[in-house]
Amino acid sequence: MEFEYPIEGGDFTRAGMASSQVKKVLKQLNIAPAIIKRIAVAMYEAEVNVVAHAFKGTMLVNIMPDKVFIKFIDEGPGIHDIDLAMQEGFSTATESVRQMGFGAGMGLPNIKKNVDELQISSVVNKGTTVELTTYIS
Repeated sequence: MEFEYPIEGGDFTRAGMASSQVKKVLKQLNIAPAIIKRIAVAMYEAEVNVVAHAFKGTMLVNIMPDKVFIKFIDEGPGIHDIDLAMQEGFSTATESVRQMGFGAGMGLPNIKKNVDELQISSVVNKGTTVELTTYIS
């Protein structure tokens, strides 16, 4: 099963909606609740990162018999130092994003903790691609 969801940068009122829709599908497929929770946390964190940091993006989801693969592609400033961005507490979020309760610097570390495979590639001033794989069988 494949799904595609657009994500609008700066639209915090809709942040997490795509992740919620995918979570519902995973529940309908009777995937173990513990696995759904891990996937949902990772998806939400990645989706909010697109909303908080990029102009726009896309979430591509591929649910296979043995795994769930999710790819986030955004158009934005990119990540200058991926290793630094992976450190808990590091954030480039604006003050206005922080005032809304986001931007604590836990997004990428939380994604890494909740997936089996994580790939991040980024080009400064162009955008970032984040690929998440979680095995379900």
